[in-house]
Amino acid sequence: MIDDNSTVCLTLAGAMSPVGLGGGIIKMIENGFIDWIVTTGANTYHDLHFAYGLPVHQGDFTADDNELAENDVVRIYDVFIDMERTLIAQDKIIQTLTQKAIEKNQLPEKYSTASYYKMLGNGVLETSKHPERSFIASASKHDVPVFVPAFADSSVGMGTSYLPIIACAKSGSKKLAPQDFVDPSPTMDALESAAIVHHSMINNVSRGVLEVGGGVPKNFLQQTAPMISQILGMECPGENYVVQVTVDRPDPGGLSGATINEGKSWGKIPKAGEGNVVPYLDATVGAPIIFAYALENCKPRKLKRFGKILPDITQEMVEAAMAKVEK
Repeated sequence: MIDDNSTVCLTLAGAMSPVGLGGGIIKMIENGFIDWIVTTGANTYHDLHFAYGLPVHQGDFTADDNELAENDVVRIYDVFIDMERTLIAQDKIIQTLTQKAIEKNQLPEKYSTASYYKMLGNGVLETSKHPERSFIASASKHDVPVFVPAFADSSVGMGTSYLPIIACAKSGSKKLAPQDFVDPSPTMDALESAAIVHHSMINNVSRGVLEVGGGVPKNFLQQTAPMISQILGMECPGENYVVQVTVDRPDPGGLSGATINEGKSWGKIPKAGEGNVVPYLDATVGAPIIFAYALENCKPRKLKRFGKILPDITQEMVEAAMAKVEK
C-alpha cells in the first residue's frame, strides 16, 4: 500500500486517542503514510487534551463508577479523565477557537468537517503548549484532511452547539439565529471525501485504507466508491488495499464486523479475496504494531497535501458528474 504510493486513508473508531495512539498517527502523517483521515468526534476531542496539557490518567477498569462520579472523574475503560480540569476546560477552548474563527470569517457559508478541523487544528498550533502531541494539529500542519461525519455525536459537536445560545443570550433575543450555528455540511463531507478517491482514480493512483475499528469511520470511507459509481454514475472500483484491525465478528451482521470481501457486492473493492486482510485483535495492540512496521521498513513519502487542493478536486469531480446528468 505504502510502497505502491497509494492514497492512504486512516479510519479511526473507538477510544484510540485517550489511550495514546495519537503519537503513532502523528509519525505516520509526518512520514507521508497517511493522506486523509476519517474518525469520530470523540477521538478528535480527546486528542486535544494532550496538546493543552490537560490531565488524562491511567486508571483501573474495576474502579467503583459511583465513587468516580462523586469525584467528578469520567472513565473510558481503564483511563480516568477529570471533569472540571480536562473536559470542561477543553470545551471552553474549543468554543473559544470556534467563535474566533466565526468572527474572523474563517469558515465559509457551507463547509465540510474537514474545513472545520483544519481551522481547529490551526488554532491548536497557535494556542496550545504542546501542538506536537496532537494528531489534529499535525494533520492541519501537513494538509491532511480530517473528516468527522458524525460531528454532532461528540463533545465537539455538543460544545459548538452551545455557541448560538450564548450569542442569543448576549443579543437579548429569544430565538436562535441560524448564522450563529456551527453546521458542517453532510453534503460537503460526502462530496469532498469522494473527490479524494475520484482524483486518485483518474490519475491512476491506487487507493488504500487502514481501518482501526469499524463504526461510522469505516462505512464513511467505504461508501466513497458507491457514491461515485451508484450515485454519480461514474465507474469506480473502490479501495485496492484494505487492512482492518478489529475484534468484531461478521455473524451479528453489523458493519463494524462485516468482512472486507462483503464489500465487493457493494462495489467497495475491486475483487473479493485480493488486497485485503483483517487481523482480529485489540486495535490498541494491532495499530501500534502496524505503525511501527511501516515506520521501520518504509521510506518516507512525499506529502500529497489533499487539504490544499480539496476545493479544486471536488469541483473536478462535480463537473465530471454534471456531464452525466440527463438534460
